[in-house]
Parts: sequence; structure tokens; C-alpha cells
Amino acid sequence: MYKAVVASLMLASPALATGIEITVAGEASGTITVDLLEDVAPAHVERITALTESGAYDGVVFHRVIDGFMAQTGDVEFGKIGGDMRRAGTGSSDQPDLAAEFSDVPFDRGVVGMARAQSPDSANSQFFIMFSEGYFLNGQYTVVGRVTEGLEVLDAIKRGEGRNGAVIGAPDVMQTVTVTE
Repeated sequence: MYKAVVASLMLASPALATGIEITVAGEASGTITVDLLEDVAPAHVERITALTESGAYDGVVFHRVIDGFMAQTGDVEFGKIGGDMRRAGTGSSDQPDLAAEFSDVPFDRGVVGMARAQSPDSANSQFFIMFSEGYFLNGQYTVVGRVTEGLEVLDAIKRGEGRNGAVIGAPDVMQTVTVTE
């Protein structure tokens, strides 16, 4: 009886991914493995997992990359390779924006955070990965994960130019993004 109840509970509530693997192509080449922190930001992890499972992140570019700070990607609306890169970074998914899930997890090197507009409750599909610590972001952006492998791939991603870090020319791309268990 106990096994049947446990099995039915597992079927009733879908398990969140424990992580994602991002295969990067371009100036950087390789895989970045991310441990998703479902206990810290369950709604944001659920969104990333759903977009990953649907293939929405496949072919999305790193459109904003600031040396010494972070690499931003995840614009599933306008950030697909082959699209109009002038609009990359202005889009989102077809799902509603998410309420902030701030935590005390610091923005250390390799931490993955959700990008947002001015409103704290405007994160949707875009995320960024920290090149180095950025503690000024603590408590202002939702932390969703940590890089566990592939920091050397992250470090090789093509940098953008100017204060905003816009990537000029051919940006690096998340060729495929897959859910890990």
C-alpha cells in the first residue's frame, strides 16, 4: 500500500530537473553543467526546466556578455541564431513574468541568476552566468543555479563591447540545452 501511495504522489507532482547541460558553440566550445536550485527558486527552476524540455533554449545566443561580470542569454523570442540580433535581449517566452524569489545565496563566480527588467517581478526566460562575484546583485535578482562543470567554457564565451556588453558580429550560442536528472 505504501509503495502505491508514493508512486501515485510521484505521478501527481512532476519532479523538477536537478540541472541542465548547455552545449555552447562559437568562440567557446563545450558544455556548461548547471545545478538548478529548486529549493531556492522553485517557480524559476520550473520555468527553466519547461523551456529546456520544449527545446526553446536551443539555438539561443549569448547576446550580452560583459568581461569580468556575466554572460546573458535565454531570449527565446528574439535571441535565436539567424534572427535579427538587434532585438536579442528584448524578448521573453509566451509565459507570464515570474514573481521574484530572492534568497541569501550570494552572486559568486558561476552562479546563475534570472535577468529582469526594472520590476523585480519581471523575470521570464533570460538568465545570466557570473564570471566573477557580483555581490551588489544580492537580494535584487533571483538565483536559480550554480555551474558545477564547464567554467572554462563560460570563460571562453565571446565578449561584448561597450558598457552594455552587446555582442557584435557572430555571438556564441547555446546549441542545445538538456535537462539532467
